[in-house]
This record gives sequence, C-alpha cells and structure tokens, in this order.
Amino acid sequence: MLENEISKIILGKAIEVHRLLGPELLESAYQECLFYELKNEGLIIEKEKPLPIVYKDIKLDHGYRIDLLVEKKSSYRIKNS
Repeated sequence: MLENEISKIILGKAIEVHRLLGPELLESAYQECLFYELKNEGLIIEKEKPLPIVYKDIKLDHGYRIDLLVEKKSSYRIKNS
C-alpha cells in the first residue's frame, strides 16, 4: 500500500474518531479509538513504539515513543546531522 493511501485512511479515521468522541478528552482516549479503527482496516499498527535518538552514530534509548506506528513506516527520525 502506498504512503498516500495509508495517510488518507489515517486522516479519515482520525476525523471520524474525533467527530464521534468530540473535543476535550485525554489524548489516550483518541489514541485507543484510532488504534482500534486502523486495526479494523487491516493495517499493521503498533502502539507506544520506542524511538531511539541517534547522536554521532550512537543509538541512545532515551525514552521517546511513537504514539502509533502504522505499516512499520515512520515519517521522521530524531537524528543529529
């Protein structure tokens, strides 16, 4: 599946979740519902995936976490250039 297709599904489901739940809930509530929706779409999804910092070619497990990792794709990396 192409990244544009994945993005379209994620955005659509995120809007649906927010529309149904409404505003002002904790982030964790939206995250759980979005996780559920994306899983039901058949996407490979992981919650709270560790994201190390790469500093001078050294991987540091600093404690950052990706909220939801979809189809094993990350759009960014924390890296020292």
